Amino acid sequence: MRASYLIALQSILDKEITRFMRIWVQTLVPPAITMSLYFVIFGSLIGSRIGDMGGFSYMEFIVPGLIMMAVITNSYANVASSFFSAKFQRNVEELLVAPVPNYLIVLGYVGGGMARGMLVGIIVTILSLFFVDIHLHSVAIIIVTVVLTSMLFALGGLINAIYAKTFDDISIIPTFVLTPLTYLGGVFYSLTMLPGFWQKVAALNPIVYMVNAFRYGFLGVSDVSLVVALTVVISFIVVMFSFALYLINKGIGLRS
Repeated sequence: MRASYLIALQSILDKEITRFMRIWVQTLVPPAITMSLYFVIFGSLIGSRIGDMGGFSYMEFIVPGLIMMAVITNSYANVASSFFSAKFQRNVEELLVAPVPNYLIVLGYVGGGMARGMLVGIIVTILSLFFVDIHLHSVAIIIVTVVLTSMLFALGGLINAIYAKTFDDISIIPTFVLTPLTYLGGVFYSLTMLPGFWQKVAALNPIVYMVNAFRYGFLGVSDVSLVVALTVVISFIVVMFSFALYLINKGIGLRS
C-alpha cells in the first residue's frame, strides 16, 4: 500500500474518531447508562430470583451478552449516522473523486465504527465490575470475537447508510431488525432452555453465534460450537464487505 493511501486511511479514521469523541455525551454516556440499568434490573433484581444458569450466577451469565449488545449497537449506529451525514451534506463526493481506492473508504468508516463500538464495550465492561466479578476464560477469544463482531455491524451500518434516503431510514433497521435479533440472540437466556423447534429457529439468528462465542471467552461455556460461531461471523464479514464495496464502486445511493 502506498504511503499516500495510508495517510488517506488515517485521515478518515481520525475524522471518524474525532467525530464521536467530540460529542461523547451523546455517543458514550447513553450506552453506559442504559447498560447500568440492565445490570441493576436484570442482573441484581430479576437475577436474584432466577438463580444460576449454566453453572454461573445470572448476572455472570448475562454480562458478556450485554457487553456484546453495546458493541453491536454502537458499531452499527456510528457508521450509519456518519456516512449518511456525509451523503446528506454531499461531503462523500469529495471522497469519491479523490485518488483513493474505494476499499480504503470502506475500511476508514468501518474502522471508526469499530473504535466506537469497542470503546463502549470497554466502558460497559468496567461498569460491570461494580456488579459482578468477571471471569476471563480466554482473552484471545474475547478480543477476536469483539473485533470481528464490531467490524460486521460497522459494515451493516455502512450498507444501511448507502441505501438510506432520509435520516429516518437509518433508524428502521436498528429498530425493527437489529434490536429484535439482539434480544432473541441468547443475551438473557441459554438456548438449551428453548424447545427443540425454537432452538433450530434461533440457530438462524447470526447474533446467537457472536454472543455465545463472546460468552465462551469469559465463562468457557457456549450453546454453539466456537469454530462454527467464528466461521459464521467471518463469512458474513466477507459477504458484507464485498457488497459494500460493490455498492460504492457502482455509486448506488451515492450519485444523484
